[in-house]
Amino acid sequence: MKKTRITSVICMLVTVVSVFSSSGCSPNKKNREITTTGQPAANGELPKVYFTREITPESLIAVYQALGREATGNVGIKLSMGEPGGNNFLKPELVKDFVHLVNGTFIDANTAYGGNRATSELHRKAAEDHGFTAIAPVDILDEEGEIELPIEGGKHLKSDIVGSHFGNYDFTVILSHFKGHAMGGFGGAIKNMSIGIASSRGKVYIHSAGESTTSWGNPRQEDFLESMAEAAKAIADYCGDNILYISVMNNLSVDCDCDSNPAHPEMGDVGILASLDPVALDKACVDKVYESTDHGKIHLIERMESRNGIHTVVYAEEIGLGSPAYELVDMDEKNR
Repeated sequence: MKKTRITSVICMLVTVVSVFSSSGCSPNKKNREITTTGQPAANGELPKVYFTREITPESLIAVYQALGREATGNVGIKLSMGEPGGNNFLKPELVKDFVHLVNGTFIDANTAYGGNRATSELHRKAAEDHGFTAIAPVDILDEEGEIELPIEGGKHLKSDIVGSHFGNYDFTVILSHFKGHAMGGFGGAIKNMSIGIASSRGKVYIHSAGESTTSWGNPRQEDFLESMAEAAKAIADYCGDNILYISVMNNLSVDCDCDSNPAHPEMGDVGILASLDPVALDKACVDKVYESTDHGKIHLIERMESRNGIHTVVYAEEIGLGSPAYELVDMDEKNR
């Protein structure tokens, strides 16, 4: 795999929610309609999204095996190991058996907003404190520089700037904790593979919608959301068939695991979903929130709609990342 060394990482301040809260993206009927409908894929075939209500080590392995795509070679598992202070991140005891099954390495990149994961040393300490280094190796992707991945069909980003270590992996598992997000509305597979894999400078580049690698700027909300989708497409194109996506819907706070003091979850756990299509997977997770009978969903829905989060999924389809229409395979029903 081709590598190109670039410059070292930079840390920037991230938590400026007001930039996006004032973008005019408020809850409305149009958002609800988009959130609950989708168009078939261009070839007429719907990607499958596998779903189980059980959130256990065994069910995590079951949804992985249902996908029918084996993670082989040097396997990188992209998972956020959580900002110190927060406690909603996916726990090592949940993912341990799966990680061992595929002989995986946890991969992540340094943050661009300071905090306790802004340097490789601090990031590794957080991973250790949260129990991840005890079960598998942890690789901070941008510890030794960056590489640039081309973006096809984008209008904001010229490339996706990711940690140089990403080129060492033969297969990538995007293992995401689906939850809310102060800027993107929600965080799922697309955010995890875009912002998550991007280097510190690359994160700034995405947040500024391609304007800078050193300044956050003040882009339109839609431009930021579209930039996330473009960066995600760079990862998907680079990996080809050597990638798969799993999202766990538990601890459904309105805030991200990157928050050191996230809001307490007000909606009950939903389950685990998996797909070979990241757009279908994010759409299915969003749909599960809307379909829930849990009254607490109103808080997560407000967060998603106030940031126009579904626009990421809509734009991702436009640039060919995947399909928001899908076939849901209920593994619990299938196994009865």
